[in-house]
Amino acid sequence: MNAEPYLKFLVEEIHSVIFATIDTQGHPLTCAIDLMDHDAHGLYFLTATGKSFYHRLKRDGHIALSGMKGKDTLSCVSISLQGQAREIGTARLPRLFALNPYMEKTYPTKASRRALTVFCIEQGSGEWFDLSKSPIKRASFAFGDIAPKTSGYFVSDTCTGCGRCLPLCPQQCIDVINDKAVIEQAHCLHCGNCMQACPFDAVTFLK
Repeated sequence: MNAEPYLKFLVEEIHSVIFATIDTQGHPLTCAIDLMDHDAHGLYFLTATGKSFYHRLKRDGHIALSGMKGKDTLSCVSISLQGQAREIGTARLPRLFALNPYMEKTYPTKASRRALTVFCIEQGSGEWFDLSKSPIKRASFAFGDIAPKTSGYFVSDTCTGCGRCLPLCPQQCIDVINDKAVIEQAHCLHCGNCMQACPFDAVTFLK
């Protein structure tokens, strides 16, 4: 699926996200980062070269991020993404400041901006999750020459169509078609009720 609408939503609608990176002991650390621009090559953000975040990115560019928009849980849209970030230097800084003029309050002079550098998330895969819809809506996307990840619960041919899973599905996204249960992946919560209820071990989970 085309990733551009999701990248655009991350930058223009969510904007501030939570990044996860790994420290030297292999422990995850999080921080809040603004996504400032996007194009066909990926997502752009900046940081200062003196920050621990910068050194974690340089040591291992693998990142994960999540962002949400909505006034409460049931009106919320979230996007989660994991991928690879690469430092691209300062050439894009003027554009990022033009698109995000509030940054001038933090780094008001050209001299103060000497500490800044830009990173691009050049490839990644992610998921859109929309709780404002009923049933819920989820979709996978990817960019940078990698394929979207396939995850969730799937029904094998050992299914007999007994229907024991149907009343346990909170989103009512399972149907029995031609004597086999079929899960509508775009509406699945990934709760696992169907797998636990199946007496024939016909439901598998792909992580």
